[in-house]
Amino acid sequence: MKAEAPRGADAPPELVQLLTPEGERVEHPDYDIELSGDEVRSLYRDLALVRRIDLEAVALQRQGELGIWASLLGQEAAQIGSGRALTDADMVFPTYREHGVAWCRNVDPVKLLGLFRGVNHGGWDPAEHNFHLYTIVIGSQTLHAVGYAMGIQRDGAEAATIVYFGDGATSQGDVNESFIWASVFNAPVVFFCQNNQWAISEPLEKQSRIPLYRRASGFGFPGIRVDGNDVFACLAVTREALRNAREGQGPTLIEAYTYRMGAHTTSDDPTRYRVASELEAWKLKDPIERVKAYLFKNQLADQDFFESIELEADELGKDLRRRCLEMPDPGPLAIFDHVYAEPHALLREEREQYAAYLAGFEGAS
Repeated sequence: MKAEAPRGADAPPELVQLLTPEGERVEHPDYDIELSGDEVRSLYRDLALVRRIDLEAVALQRQGELGIWASLLGQEAAQIGSGRALTDADMVFPTYREHGVAWCRNVDPVKLLGLFRGVNHGGWDPAEHNFHLYTIVIGSQTLHAVGYAMGIQRDGAEAATIVYFGDGATSQGDVNESFIWASVFNAPVVFFCQNNQWAISEPLEKQSRIPLYRRASGFGFPGIRVDGNDVFACLAVTREALRNAREGQGPTLIEAYTYRMGAHTTSDDPTRYRVASELEAWKLKDPIERVKAYLFKNQLADQDFFESIELEADELGKDLRRRCLEMPDPGPLAIFDHVYAEPHALLREEREQYAAYLAGFEGAS
């Protein structure tokens, strides 16, 4: 009988790791990073606050205040580590789960909620934050990222793009086409795959017979697998890949080997397709707990610090909830307001037809 590919908590040997699940600092021959106490504490704060945002959003959806929510629970280190590797000039192309990267780009969390509450199409300006709007269509943002990177290349700018997608998206044609274009044109783009082991209900072994990072070699550029629950390693690996992209060395595929601790979205029930023992094994690799252990072991933080972060997280959650509930519902015709930058004849005609339809209800009993 053919042996199954390793999955779940059995991390493969080629994994880049700088911080063990027990909070022990380890060395790697190719990737290293020097972080001050302040920097580690800042990373811990990011991880804790982003998790609190996520938990509050899940609660809001369960109470009928959001239509749906895609949780990042368990993937905080992959997002904060990679997000903190970016410069102000770099451009981000997210999926619909990059709430941690949005935090790193100073996007107000309540604007993320507006999309899932149905009061806007994404309430932030991509140009202001260098963080594009969320993408629901699986994998399509990879083509946008490569096109933008080719523009950076032609402008001679010292910048790169990073594009996020999941393991399931690697089966999409758009993603593979973007690999081809990025490779052939040596585009300054980093492909960041958060391999959380499950494409909704399909496990990784039904997506690929080889580790995902190895696919890059078939397209002619390097790939690397990093411990996606290790914020130090994600920061170091992404920083190096972005630096290489800016220096003209072309694309890199980073596979952040992590785990989706919750449901795919709040409409999903993961207990129908995965076993509890797998989830329990990954709880021991929690990205926040390992940084907390590191801080304690190295006497870089005390209990007062952690309590202050908990207090800040609670205040953030309360503020997020209040502002979410205060968001006004848009008028029915607002759906037409931000489709095109300039007036558009067909859109104007459609708007007028819809306005006439709505007017037919005025005064009706």
